[in-house]
Order: sequence, then structure tokens, then C-alpha cells
Amino acid sequence: MIESAPFRLPLLASFMSSRILDGRACSRGVRESLLPRVEALAARGARPGLAVLQVGNDPASRIYVRNKVRACTEARIESVHIELPGNTDERDILERIRTFNSDPRVHGILVQLPLPPELAADRIQNALDPNKDVDGFHPINVGLLAIGTPRFVPCTPLGVTKLLAHEGIPVEGRHAVVVGRSNIVGKPMALLLLQKGATVTICHSKTPDLGDITGQADILVVAAGKPKLVTAEMVKPGAVVIDVGINRLADGTLAGDVDFEGVSQLASHITPVPGGVGPMTIAMLVENTVLACERLLDAAPGG
Repeated sequence: MIESAPFRLPLLASFMSSRILDGRACSRGVRESLLPRVEALAARGARPGLAVLQVGNDPASRIYVRNKVRACTEARIESVHIELPGNTDERDILERIRTFNSDPRVHGILVQLPLPPELAADRIQNALDPNKDVDGFHPINVGLLAIGTPRFVPCTPLGVTKLLAHEGIPVEGRHAVVVGRSNIVGKPMALLLLQKGATVTICHSKTPDLGDITGQADILVVAAGKPKLVTAEMVKPGAVVIDVGINRLADGTLAGDVDFEGVSQLASHITPVPGGVGPMTIAMLVENTVLACERLLDAAPGG
């Protein structure tokens, strides 16, 4: 034990200051890179348009929508925000979506989640024109992602891959562990990592000995929705840790699904909460909207 100390202490010390993956800075770069594409569309007589449909008065949704609309404005994208009461009849919501589907000025449609529990979220989401589904949740777009020919990739997983690429973090040949199996983050995240050459393990609420598996990860993506679920004892020194979770604690502060203070002493790279994955999600929504406009314009007669 005495002989092992000089070896172990320098190893741990080398990870005492993790590199913080700055999602805000990266997202600014993404939005700035979109401006020439938006200008090129304007020269062709088109301006990308995003319609955001929000049902109910969920406080977090209000913040998310406000940030999305602001990002669109900064990127010179037209946006319309329709806010409906929580007791709105599903038929009215579907009619709004049909109107957006047929409106040539709308290139992307986003239904803000969560919806009130009495509404059939899958039926509403499936009513979107897949060519305008910039969230990437329509079954057709999910299927295209699964077979490796995506039309639109869900914004949060796409943002994570963009952030990794921006930081020059290799994915190919690495062992990636995804904690969470949601259709919004966990499953598409695993598919993207797999397509980029990683060996992928998915963990969830039924996974026994979670720490044993997360401790094997070279890249650990946590999207479980449980504050500070992953602690330092569950992370391999030098791992890249991506915290997708954002949870409001009893004292009003925000925390991720990872214990940042402890894990940042071991990880080589880590995302903060807030300021990590969140801004990238919004940047990818803007990018998908620009992409939708480009595709629809190219598909039009004479485009």
C-alpha cells in the first residue's frame, strides 16, 4: 500500500481540474455559422420560419420557449409562438398543426413538451409533417435515424455530438455509456454514438449495479432526470462526462444528474449545469430549422 501511493496520487491529480465543456460558447459559434446560410436563403427569397406550439402553463416550458424564440431572432429566423390553455381540445391542437403543415412560410414545427397528461402526445406529434419535424420525434424521422440516414436528429443528442466534435473528443473506438432510455435523449443518443463508431451501453432504472457500468465509460452521457445520481465513485478517472439533466432543487437552485463537484475532480471533460448541453439543444433547433428551409426550397419546383 505504501508503494502504491506515489503512483496513484499523481494519476488522480492529473484530473483535478476538468476541462469545462462550454455549451454557451459552442452554441454561439453554431448560430454564427448559420448566418451565411440564412443570407443565402434570403437571396433566394426565403426566410426560415419556426412555429412553436405550447399547451398549458408549465413554468419550465415558458423559459425554454422564450430562449428558443430569442435564439431564432438572433439567427434572423422568423418565429411564431402559439400558446394555448391546458384544457384546449385535442382537435383544436391538431387543426393548428394542419395549418402549420400547409403554410409555406413555416419550415419547422415544434410542439413544446411536456403536454398536459390528458392529451395524447404521440398522436399530436405524429400529426406533424415529417419534413417540418425539426425536433426529430416523428416516427418516420426516428426510423431514418435508426437506419443511419437521418433527416432530422433530436436536438439534444445532436447538440452533444456537436459539442464533442467541437472539443476534438474522439468517439470512434471508445466505450460510451448512456444513462437513460427516453425517446427524446437516451435512445437517439445511443444511436448517434453507435453510428460514430463507439461501443455503446444503455443503462436505465432497471439496471442493477449502475456504478459498475458507468465506471467503465470513456464517454458517459447521463439523462436520467434524477439530481446528482452519478457520483465520483461511479466515474472512471479521465472519462468525458456529459450531464443532460437539469433539476430544480428544494432551495431553488439547479442541479444536473451528475454530482458536479465530485465528478469534476476525476473527469477529463465535463459539462456544467446550466450552461452545458442546454444551449446546444437550442442551437440545434435553429440549425434544423435552417436545414428544413433549405430542403423544402430545393424540393420546390424550380428550386
